[in-house]
Amino acid sequence: MKPQDLPFLCPEAADLPALGRLTGRGDTLNLEVLLSTRPELIVDYGTVNATYADLAARVQDQTGVPYVLVDGSFAQMPQAIRQMADVLGVPERGETLARYAETTLADLDAMLAGIPETARPRVYLARGPEGTETAGPNSINAEVIARVGAINVARTDSDGLANVSPEQVQAWAPDVIIAVDPDFVANVTTMPEWQGIPAVAQGRVYLAPGAPFGFIDTPPSVNRLAGVIWLAHKLYPKAAKGDLHGRIADFYQLFYGPRPDAATVSVLLGD
Repeated sequence: MKPQDLPFLCPEAADLPALGRLTGRGDTLNLEVLLSTRPELIVDYGTVNATYADLAARVQDQTGVPYVLVDGSFAQMPQAIRQMADVLGVPERGETLARYAETTLADLDAMLAGIPETARPRVYLARGPEGTETAGPNSINAEVIARVGAINVARTDSDGLANVSPEQVQAWAPDVIIAVDPDFVANVTTMPEWQGIPAVAQGRVYLAPGAPFGFIDTPPSVNRLAGVIWLAHKLYPKAAKGDLHGRIADFYQLFYGPRPDAATVSVLLGD
């Protein structure tokens, strides 16, 4: 964890080591290092398909450590929370978190019911300092955009991340850009290749908060519930209900442990 992440986490989580990636792009963890930590369980939360099931079976056979695959899609989030709570033997805690997820998404759907399709913004997800890495509508990395009723302008052949050109973004002409890199947000208004895009011209380039975990993905897990709350307020400021700062503080306290004070939440949200 980065130093700026630590105030948001309970000590038990803040002190855990980072071993590297076991699956996916850029995997860096070998099984010897994994076994040196004497794990009792491996949990893989994300895409569930034949490829990941085969990997799980092979790792479980090689290590003797039980390997759990959990569907990380947004639609399955409450069920995924209950599944993990059952595996870990904490059903009451799981039910509390799952009901929070269900209520948050039900409140979102109630708000979206009053917003016509013509009022839904066209959104581009900009990743990296150049803003040219993105995720299309079929990617788990961009599920938050679709879940808040927005239109993901990126049209890619990949169901993961993809690289595009600024010229392609010009053609897509998004109304809003959601960025995850502070350097991109700081520099986009002076980058010639991004000028003329409606989102840039209208000052609707928003930096997604990212401590201790990103509101959009990084990773695409339960942290995206905070992303739903934040993005609903950004995209539909007149329709979104409740106090954004208070709702984010509530989420952090419930899921991560410590409750951030008002000043900390303001810094987190970039106010």
